[in-house]
Amino acid sequence: MTSPLSSAARSDLLARGYSRRSFGRIATLLAAGATVHALTKSAHAAILPSGINFEGMTRLGSNECWTGPFPEAAQAGASSVFQSNRYDPTGHMRDDLIKAASDVEGLPESHVMTWCGSSDPLARAIVTFCSPTRGLVTADPSYEAGWVAADWLKIPLARVPLSAKGSYRTDVRAMLAADPNAGVYYICSPNNPTGTLTPLRDIAWLVEHKPKGSVVLVDEAYIHFSEAPSAVELVAKNKDVVVLRTFSKMFAMAGMRLGLTFARPDLHEAMMRYDGKSATAMLPVPAMACGTMSLTMKSAIAARRQEMIAARNMTFQHLRKRGIHFIPSDANMFVIDWKKPAEPIKDAFLQQKVVIGRSWPVWPNASRITVGSMDEMKIFCTALDRIIA
Repeated sequence: MTSPLSSAARSDLLARGYSRRSFGRIATLLAAGATVHALTKSAHAAILPSGINFEGMTRLGSNECWTGPFPEAAQAGASSVFQSNRYDPTGHMRDDLIKAASDVEGLPESHVMTWCGSSDPLARAIVTFCSPTRGLVTADPSYEAGWVAADWLKIPLARVPLSAKGSYRTDVRAMLAADPNAGVYYICSPNNPTGTLTPLRDIAWLVEHKPKGSVVLVDEAYIHFSEAPSAVELVAKNKDVVVLRTFSKMFAMAGMRLGLTFARPDLHEAMMRYDGKSATAMLPVPAMACGTMSLTMKSAIAARRQEMIAARNMTFQHLRKRGIHFIPSDANMFVIDWKKPAEPIKDAFLQQKVVIGRSWPVWPNASRITVGSMDEMKIFCTALDRIIA
């Protein structure tokens, strides 16, 4: 196929060890086609059998928020629908979103980039900073989109197991040892699926000891469910860090597709050199309106966090009472170790009209459970008691 990549982009890729045969794959990946297709087959389809009807189901399988966007933010998004005949009704909606994020995070606006979700910048960072000679390092288990991108691009991949000895936290020293010359060290914190945090001091250690020319890619999709400090602090110090954010979780906008990255301008410029700024400039008008207001709703964010923590604590108390092993979490999900294959248990929950999450290959006896509302988690506990006698 003819590559849509510019001549400068092709020269850059060739200089970093990619072949001309890679151009089509890179162009496809940046269009999200390969990533979405692979994840749909390998991950999302694993949540439920095809053709399932969600009506009447308690849905605890996809780490979605249990409720909709904050009402005031949703109203702003709904109102903007009537102006969506324009690409940008006010001429500064994207600028308003960037300014809101800049103000909340205490970063210069030059360090903020907008996206339709966070999958594109995740894949794009791997294209930009990895190569056939500079790999990707992640924890295992963790969010798999990076694995899919590395496999698609034939990039070396190192996966560092999480262990009980380390309280199931990402081991940054083991990551560096696994590939001392990697292009990207990916840290999801809180981690998906475990919900465990990587302490900021550990991330800072990796940033200081990683090889020159690489980046630490910190995925903070679930950071608003935690009160832990953000790696944005390192971005503010102009370190080699790219922070991913999505509006899909705390802000309950999974179906609206909106995300942000925080990084030095030169890192963002490097990520954008393959296809210009088309991926970041044209955003859904309702998503921008809803997202901009959501960012500023500090008290509502805190209240929703506490609502989730209360439901999670109730569930943990029930699991402890039942003697069921789980990994304590700092996010709206957790992992249960059933001590036997998880797939039949997932099917048993489905018979109880409760959808739970999938397993990861490294942990076939474990399931990820999304924390829903208090009522939903009570339904989960009741179903668990019927299944686990």
